[in-house]
Amino acid sequence: MYTTTMSARQDPRANQKARTRAAIVEAARRLHDGNGEAPTVARAAEAAGVSRATAYRYFPTQESLAVELADMPRLTEDAEAVLAGLATDDVEERLLRLVDTFNPIVFAAEEEMRRALHVYLDTWLRGVRTSGGPPALRVGRRIRWLEQVLEPADLPEDDRRRLQAALALTLGGDSMVIMKDVCGLDDEEALAVLRWAAVALLRAGIAEAPGGRSR
Repeated sequence: MYTTTMSARQDPRANQKARTRAAIVEAARRLHDGNGEAPTVARAAEAAGVSRATAYRYFPTQESLAVELADMPRLTEDAEAVLAGLATDDVEERLLRLVDTFNPIVFAAEEEMRRALHVYLDTWLRGVRTSGGPPALRVGRRIRWLEQVLEPADLPEDDRRRLQAALALTLGGDSMVIMKDVCGLDDEEALAVLRWAAVALLRAGIAEAPGGRSR
């Protein structure tokens, strides 16, 4: 039986951290939209109504907040549009629409994605060193997207969450880095492997679940 730790939806503390982080980001976006300049962490904290110390736990450097603001509605809007327009209940087709839309965008924006990964890792390390634990990073878009992709699948909850976690490995900047830096693949090869892996994981996850099938 696949078991998972308590999810953010089940953990009130995680929910509160996610809300605090989201409030800081939203305040920073409002400031940015107001004058076109990236706000400081301190200004974003003030606008969000949280202490500077709290804000710096989530965004220990100016770069970490700037990356979040850049984060990229531009890089994610196509995937969001695909998911909003899904009209089929064929789960494999839904997954491939997402993979074939988002991963090429990630590879085309390789420098931005690597810069973002650097900031996320640095933020995690700073949090561990200064506060004894990792900070709350963003609530992953990939999990939300995959929830939408798998919505028609008739799967027990544990199997659904396991499959979402496995499929998350086939999307995004960290997957790109593994394909290119660890496996030594070029972009075309890497995209093909990630596409193949997504389909293989989906089929295995559905086949292994008790009575697993997709509508």
